[in-house]
Amino acid sequence: MREPLSSVALRTAVVAFVLVWSAAPVFLVVLSSFKETPEIFAYPPSLVFSPTLEHYRTLFQKWPDFVWTLRNSAVIALAATALTVVASVLAGYVYSRYRGRGLAASALFMVAIRLLPPIVITLPLYPVVSALKLADSHFLMVILYSTFFVSLGSLILKTFIDGIPEELDQAATIDGATEMQLLRRVIVPLSAQGMVAASVFVFVYAWNEYLFAFIFTTTRAKTAPVVISEMMGSLTGVDWGLLFAAASVQLVPVVAFVILVQKFLIAGLTAGSVKG
Repeated sequence: MREPLSSVALRTAVVAFVLVWSAAPVFLVVLSSFKETPEIFAYPPSLVFSPTLEHYRTLFQKWPDFVWTLRNSAVIALAATALTVVASVLAGYVYSRYRGRGLAASALFMVAIRLLPPIVITLPLYPVVSALKLADSHFLMVILYSTFFVSLGSLILKTFIDGIPEELDQAATIDGATEMQLLRRVIVPLSAQGMVAASVFVFVYAWNEYLFAFIFTTTRAKTAPVVISEMMGSLTGVDWGLLFAAASVQLVPVVAFVILVQKFLIAGLTAGSVKG
């Protein structure tokens, strides 16, 4: 049965509206980074102008530590993503293949903790971090980001592992495979899409996160969002062209990563929506 034309048109209009609503601000920021400063605030805004790279040159001349913080962001985001995916695969396997009140309670607790605003745990955590001398370290940021997203990753991986027939587990066990071999040779390859989907959420969050980075870092582990906030608080005023250039540079890696793995991301978002 064909879907009514009016329904298709309505759905298309809604999708188009959401795309414009989401993409227009990003497009304007990137576009403005190539404009001369007076043209940025021209009204009405114009799409026809002579592009310039002046803001990008100024960015790397006046804020050389921005490149260093981009490196910090990359190291922390990649490490947090790897740790979260490994922990989520193990937890997802346990939640999928085992049953028990303790497991159910731990899953509920994990989701409940995830619902807490980050600021609620940040303030009481600060004295603990200081006492352990972990402040301003890559290790701390990796642990914080992984802890914050392991619950979502575990649920995503559980959903994917639920779709793997348990007969494959039994066949591997009969062939003499240990549980770790079963995980490595059966579960991990067949849940690769879920692992990539979970990694997207973690990477995007860790790359853009500001609150933890602002509170727990000062110099060595400072990330790009903190430097961008410093640009906004400059004593000489906000150079909007410079700020837009920095935001555009920071945007490129995460957009490229999401585009590369978008089909896996869609698979992760729709996992469990269709039942056989």
